[in-house]
Amino acid sequence: MTKERTTGRHALARPRAKIAALAALSAILTLMVPSGDALAKRAKPAPVEATAPRVAGEPIMAIVSIASQQVTLYDAEGWILRAPVSTGTSGRETPAGVFAILEKRKDHRSSMYDDAWMPNMQRITWNGIAMHGGPLPGYAASHGCVRLPYGFAEKLFDKTRIGMRVIVSPNDAEPVAIDHPALLKPDPAAIATIPARADTLTREAEEAAKVADEAKKAAKAAARDVAPLKSSLRALERAKSRADAELARADRVLAKASTDEAKARAEAAQQSAAQRAGEAAAKLAAANADAEAKRALAEATKEAAKAAEAKKSEAAKLASDARLAGEPVSIYISRATNKLYVRRNTHKPAPDGGGEVFDATIEVPVTIRDPDRPIGTHVFTAMAKSDAGLRWSAVTIDGADDAKAALDRITMPPEVLARIGPTALPRSSIVISDEPLSAETNYRTEFVAVLSHQPQGGFITRKPTPNVMVADGDESWDGGFGSFFFPSGPESRELRQRRSRGYPAQPLPWQAW
Repeated sequence: MTKERTTGRHALARPRAKIAALAALSAILTLMVPSGDALAKRAKPAPVEATAPRVAGEPIMAIVSIASQQVTLYDAEGWILRAPVSTGTSGRETPAGVFAILEKRKDHRSSMYDDAWMPNMQRITWNGIAMHGGPLPGYAASHGCVRLPYGFAEKLFDKTRIGMRVIVSPNDAEPVAIDHPALLKPDPAAIATIPARADTLTREAEEAAKVADEAKKAAKAAARDVAPLKSSLRALERAKSRADAELARADRVLAKASTDEAKARAEAAQQSAAQRAGEAAAKLAAANADAEAKRALAEATKEAAKAAEAKKSEAAKLASDARLAGEPVSIYISRATNKLYVRRNTHKPAPDGGGEVFDATIEVPVTIRDPDRPIGTHVFTAMAKSDAGLRWSAVTIDGADDAKAALDRITMPPEVLARIGPTALPRSSIVISDEPLSAETNYRTEFVAVLSHQPQGGFITRKPTPNVMVADGDESWDGGFGSFFFPSGPESRELRQRRSRGYPAQPLPWQAW
């Protein structure tokens, strides 16, 4: 009986052992076979460098995908270059948003990160975010910059230009063709007249500047002539007063004279005093007349100088607008501020070093239907000329609305369209966003907008530096820039609030990193 029981237990143990062995084998196989998510990740190939199989044109935009760790360059016909990248690591993420190349340095070393080598650096923010050559471990690993393969960064450096759009998207994004009545439609006749009109208005501005300079000199000379008149007239008035007093005394002496001899002497003295008083009065009258004429001349030359200066400013503005008409125009429409901003590159070097100056003379209210409803962030770019005028693309990196719906909600001011629409060129762009302009936007940047709901560690981890304040004392610069400073009023308060949440103040380029 014991034997039977033992045999029975052994018989029962064998199936259990088989079950345990099968469970162990199943566990091993489970570990060896990837999960569905792992399979999906493995099925997605890692980014690699690639060049389009065609002759490439000049790059118009770069799109960095944080999700795919890839950058793609586009010309007018489509993508031309692709490469893997390494964006900012956790806590120091590369900010997602709309940027542009601000400065290029072939051999750059960081002043913030232990003299780190950043070859073929192309800056997209002044506070220290750039595209540059660097090590690529296969994942996000930078301090906020966009690292490129070393060879790719070198190849790219000579192909790009200051002001080229760089879009950093949290997800994969690409330009798609779009047509819409709100997109600028140029007038070929207006474009054809740009060079001649610019030359004519530039000559007129130069002539107006000469006239204003001469008028200013004449006004200064007239003012110099008037300056001593006050003291000289006072001296003549005192001389006349003394002569009048002497005459009055002589009159009193003559009246009191009792003898013929005394009367004769008093009459002689009285005649002499009367002559001196008359001469003093005549001199004072002549001086007053001369002073009045000089004052009138000074006032007239002053007014003429003012008029000449106003004409000079207006001529300079017209000449500047005429020259800028030959540049692609950038428009930024912000739902946060309900404003439309216009920027065009003057190609003038910034007076404080680093970058080029952008004209920012147009800033007006804009009408957005349903202004309390999010609109997203969309970048519309004129890729090339077409039979209809311009061929446009749209890139959406924050899609509250799709691109067409966003355009449907915008009504641009007619006076702005009349001023910039007829001469719109390829590379012109319109950005529509829920975001206000970033504190990074100033007189030496294209538009910078950062998605506030995405991580911005690349901004937050950098030490703030004081705002740039630059006066416009150089009269050789064309009109249209004004004083270079961050705006005052409600918008600057908004920027200060954004900086308090991690956005940087504006550093000088050599302080940047």
